[in-house]
Amino acid sequence: PELRPGVPAGYLGRALPDSLALLPPPPAQGSAALAQDQAIHRAAQQLRSSPRYALATTDADLRFPQVANTFSCALGVPVSQQATPTLYLLLQRTLVDAGLATYAAKDHYKRVRPFVFHKEGTCAPADEAALRGDGSYPSGHTAISWTWALLLTELSPDQADALLARGRAFGENRLICNAHWQSDVLEGRAIAAGALAKLHANADFTRDMALARTEIQSLRGSSVEPTGCEAEKAALAIKIPGVL
Repeated sequence: PELRPGVPAGYLGRALPDSLALLPPPPAQGSAALAQDQAIHRAAQQLRSSPRYALATTDADLRFPQVANTFSCALGVPVSQQATPTLYLLLQRTLVDAGLATYAAKDHYKRVRPFVFHKEGTCAPADEAALRGDGSYPSGHTAISWTWALLLTELSPDQADALLARGRAFGENRLICNAHWQSDVLEGRAIAAGALAKLHANADFTRDMALARTEIQSLRGSSVEPTGCEAEKAALAIKIPGVL
């Protein structure tokens, strides 16, 4: 099934986790949690012009085929429509599920994004008009990346540490991009966990996971390796001050 021509639909359809029921409200004005969000915002903006900011700019783009390569270095296998067609489709479909699962809360709370609140810019100026009308809480990018990190860890458990670290960094890059608050990112991971739990009850997802695992195993140890990994490693070594 397709959402629109050329864009595969998710696996879950309407059987999405209810983010409004799962999550508490975003931090209130005057709360310690909001003060923490503001402090992390200031720290994250110190990384502009750094290699980590450049990586965050790349991670902001959720379009395929580019985004399918996000976890290639952590996985140790290049991910593409040609090399791993089932895994590629798996990422496409679960992006839809994880992203849409955030919208019950997003549309209810309509939280203002940090770049709007502070009258600043983001790492993706072309997206800013759309983001202004799209609720900040929880982070859709984080829900997607953490869903991917979790399912890839199941497919390739020997690479679990690297995959989970990359998934976490992808979400935290939204702080560097000035598109989300830290609490948005943290709760995005909760939605990812709920989405993946629902996905495991879906027969099509289970079938594609088995096929994707075979694809990864067939490429493991071959001469085909991902590229750009040293630059990515150097960028990921740059941490946001104050984020544990």
